[in-house]
Amino acid sequence: MCGIAGAVSFIEDMREDMKIYEKMQHALLRRGPDQRGMVLKRQAALIHTRLAVIDIDGGRQPMSFGRYTIVYNGELYNTEELRRELAGDFDFTTHSDTEVVLKSYIKWGSTCVDRFNGIFALAVWDEEEQRLFLARDRIGVKPLFYYDTGTRLIFASELPSLLEHPLVPHEIDAVGAAELLLMAPGRTMGCGVIRGVKEVKPGWCGYYTAEGTKLWEYWRLRAYELHESFEDTAEHVRELVLDSVRRQLVSDVPVCTFLSGGLDSSLISSVAAAELKKQGRQLTTLSVDYRNNEKYFCSSHFQPDSDPEYIACMAEYLGTDHHNIVLDTADLAKALDDAVEARGLPGMADVDSSMLLFCREIKKYGTVALSGECADEIFGGYPWYRDENTRMTDGFPWAQSTAYRSRFLCDRYAREIDAVDYVYSAYRRTADYAMKLPDDSPLEYRMREMTQLNFHWFMQTLLDRKDRMSMYSGLEVRVPFCDYRIAEYLYNVPWEYKDYKGREKGLLREAMKDWLPEKVLWRKKSPYPKTHDPVFLDIVTERLRSVLDSGGRLTELVKREELERLLRHEDHVQWYGQLMNLPQTIAYFLQLNCWLERFDIKLV
Repeated sequence: MCGIAGAVSFIEDMREDMKIYEKMQHALLRRGPDQRGMVLKRQAALIHTRLAVIDIDGGRQPMSFGRYTIVYNGELYNTEELRRELAGDFDFTTHSDTEVVLKSYIKWGSTCVDRFNGIFALAVWDEEEQRLFLARDRIGVKPLFYYDTGTRLIFASELPSLLEHPLVPHEIDAVGAAELLLMAPGRTMGCGVIRGVKEVKPGWCGYYTAEGTKLWEYWRLRAYELHESFEDTAEHVRELVLDSVRRQLVSDVPVCTFLSGGLDSSLISSVAAAELKKQGRQLTTLSVDYRNNEKYFCSSHFQPDSDPEYIACMAEYLGTDHHNIVLDTADLAKALDDAVEARGLPGMADVDSSMLLFCREIKKYGTVALSGECADEIFGGYPWYRDENTRMTDGFPWAQSTAYRSRFLCDRYAREIDAVDYVYSAYRRTADYAMKLPDDSPLEYRMREMTQLNFHWFMQTLLDRKDRMSMYSGLEVRVPFCDYRIAEYLYNVPWEYKDYKGREKGLLREAMKDWLPEKVLWRKKSPYPKTHDPVFLDIVTERLRSVLDSGGRLTELVKREELERLLRHEDHVQWYGQLMNLPQTIAYFLQLNCWLERFDIKLV
């Protein structure tokens, strides 16, 4: 993958800001450590840092052809099909997908995105038409932020790069405060938290011209009648999953997979191992664990058993070159600040920092990794899909903590924000946006809403985490279950099929039953592993106490008395589903303080 950035103005000379662009580029070097490039024109500056994966020599960027110049971050999984389709109009001088994306735009204009199967964020400057085209992939795997000054558009893959431009304010207002304290680590789609900063939404594209910014939606989940038997549906799912994984193994650099011993990563690893075996190669798999977890792990409703025995089962079953990465609790706490640097925002506490440390180790074994994210959102694997009371709750099922969260808002913002209305309105807008059919049963109606809620919120949070934590070490992580064809199809599969045998992701298990040993195939869902060592709570408590005692920036935004109460461990409210409990809530406020200080954020 790569990092992209740039600026366009129709009344100022963009060539005069070279030093600024160098700073923006430097902020993206972790995303693209292999190559860097820049094209400066009077009205447009295009900036790129590259992680070379395919056609290492020929895929340099920015890439130009005639009047068009592109900067592109992503991977196109139907490159060869499009190349053949374009062959009658163009000669190709590289094997890179970048050249295919650029020439697709030249031939089809903005509708080129309808033909892409991949993950991407891109910008194309048309020198003759004097306009910039921006686009983001359907699911939202790759990020793209922008700031419109009124006379200039500034864009970047990540917020830290955008904030290097002096015209982008290092400020938050009431909306930013609401996002940080009422929604985080989730984020309203399209909102960049920083005042005036926006994000191109997943499945959106458009132009910046002298008339301003005009973006539109080119893709969404659409409802249609599915007339297939369960057996036909299972076969269809199997074909889609196999095709997606196989397409995403294409690379000119080493490929490996995450392996947790759960259903999703095990399926991807199984298919990948079989494909590499055909080439006479052995798959490398990697898993993460935490020092002392065997000592402190306690079975719960959300995590009934730990991963190691299932990981060992899969590694032996597949014959992979397996590596188990063990993280230390103190290192998890120390990496909280790096995770803020990587995400550009406070995030999922040690769930972020553990992924960052894990990806740092994975990079030693490969440049590309495949991961099992998003199967739960698409196939209905989470508890809130399956528990009748939870799924009918009128609100975000993973975050019923608005009253608790609102206590932390400082007085100035608490007076401006109606916390309950802010959160509920966001929930209702998303649920109402879900496309339904007139004949949908009440259950199917609600399940479409649940899928849309997960797509626009929970899944985006996890995709943000996976992209930023992996790219911080120059690791490209691909997510086969995010193939838009899978998402489109599963949106219309009846819940009774998805819930086959009364099991979470029962349809996926049945469809892929020939690819896994029984022990793993029917294992109860287990979330991303985290440390159970009580030392983590001790460390973050001590660190937050130090922040309060030393006069950190945190109390400008957050009520000190509530932080003091938090440090007394009086409340045990889930901040964000089962992933963020008391230790993670304390760690989140550490990250929030780090963010305010690292990026010198002012409150307005």
